Amino acid sequence: MERVQVVVMGVSGSGKSTVGEQLAARLGVPFVDGDALHPPANVAKMASGIPLTDDDRIPWLREVGRVLEDTAPEGVVVACSALKRAYRDLIRSEAPGAVFAELDGSRELLATRMAARPGHFMPVSLLDSQLATLQPLQDDERGMRLDVARPPHELVDAIAAELAARA
Repeated sequence: MERVQVVVMGVSGSGKSTVGEQLAARLGVPFVDGDALHPPANVAKMASGIPLTDDDRIPWLREVGRVLEDTAPEGVVVACSALKRAYRDLIRSEAPGAVFAELDGSRELLATRMAARPGHFMPVSLLDSQLATLQPLQDDERGMRLDVARPPHELVDAIAAELAARA
């Protein structure tokens, strides 16, 4: 398999971290939670229920791309919302080989999952703004869409199989 540069993407509550961690373990590469790459000002805004602007996101997205490109010679899996095509383009400007695994689900399922995460900085009140911002992967983007109603291990199996088929 070629060098792994996977972004597990989707709105909050889609399971990016859970699937990303399991996928990284399966592939034998490091996992990085993109939330940890946000500057403190972004985290404070989101924790206050204020959606980020594109200007807030640009340095963060570039950092996600640099992590994908530079973390490990065998590659890395990063969990990152990457909601807009322009955001994914910024990530690809730093890591041209990035592949995106979009986790998609119903608003009801996502809201239920978010409500079950005590202490997480992203409130359920921001879910609608994330869903309104989401631009699903386009046919010309390297990636796949997966339904988060499926168990995480099935999503990991599907992503790993797709990556193997692309290698």
